[in-house]
This record gives sequence, structure tokens and C-alpha cells, in this order.
Amino acid sequence: MSFSDEGTSTARSLADWLDRVTFADLPETEATARIVDAVAEWATGRGWRVYRRAPSVFPLPAPLRGNSVLDVACARPGGPPVAIEVDRLDRQRTVDKLLAEAAAGRLAIWVRWGAGPFPPPPLPVHLVVREASRRSGRWHTVAARPAPRHTGAGGYRDPGQAEELAG
Repeated sequence: MSFSDEGTSTARSLADWLDRVTFADLPETEATARIVDAVAEWATGRGWRVYRRAPSVFPLPAPLRGNSVLDVACARPGGPPVAIEVDRLDRQRTVDKLLAEAAAGRLAIWVRWGAGPFPPPPLPVHLVVREASRRSGRWHTVAARPAPRHTGAGGYRDPGQAEELAG
């Protein structure tokens, strides 16, 4: 399996996992933490070693010294390490960090969450999206489930058949 194909299937697996993550009425920091926790659970469930706030190969901006950190890094047998960043905002610094991780031989995944739009990052960075909406400054996951059928007193009614209300 090629590196590119392997990265796509890994990103797809993470996306499927994150589709199950729900939250309601959370501030941004707690919503981000919930997603980071879910990423770590996904990787642990695959039998990988998981490191939070792991050192990155990408340097910190001046005047700071040292290297940046990754939200989640994973060591896995039989494949390159995985570098994962979780962000709500579209930040060029995150793209640059993940491109540096990919150049160092790691599988780079950017988990973006929020209301979008989510422009794709340059390859070989893989994008995983978890949609959420904001109401009154709090974040809620967006459900992909269809609206329930509405019923009248006699059970299911075709919504295309309107009836006049007695008044």
C-alpha cells in the first residue's frame, strides 16, 4: 500500500470515528478538548502509542526558542508516525507545521471543526472535518440525521396534503 493511499484510509477511519463525537453547549476550548480526547481514543483503540502535546519538528516563531508541539502524535508498528493537529480556525502556521511533519516522514492529519468552510490543505496533509455550529457563543455538533416524521392524531400524514384548521 502506498503512503498516499495509507494516509487516505487512516484519515477516513479518523473521520468515521469523529462522526460519532457529539457535544452540546460547550465553549470553544472544551469542544476542542473533546475532539482531541476522541482522536486519542481512536488511536489508542488501534493499538498505537499516543502522545499529547508531543514535540514537533517545526520551530516556534521568534523570539521564542525550541519547537512547536502537536495536539496528538502516534507511534504505530508497521507504518510511519502520525502527526495530528486539531483546529477550529484556518491557520497557515498549522499548515506549515503539518507540511514539516510530512517532510520528516510522518503522516500529517489536520482535524478541522466548526461551521466551515474548510478549504483543503496542500497534499500530503490530509483533512478530517467535524462540523459544528455556534449558538449564543456555545458550540454544538451538527447532526446528519433527517428530521423526524410529523404525525397527526391518526398517525403518519403526508406533509404534502395540507388541511384547513377549523377556527
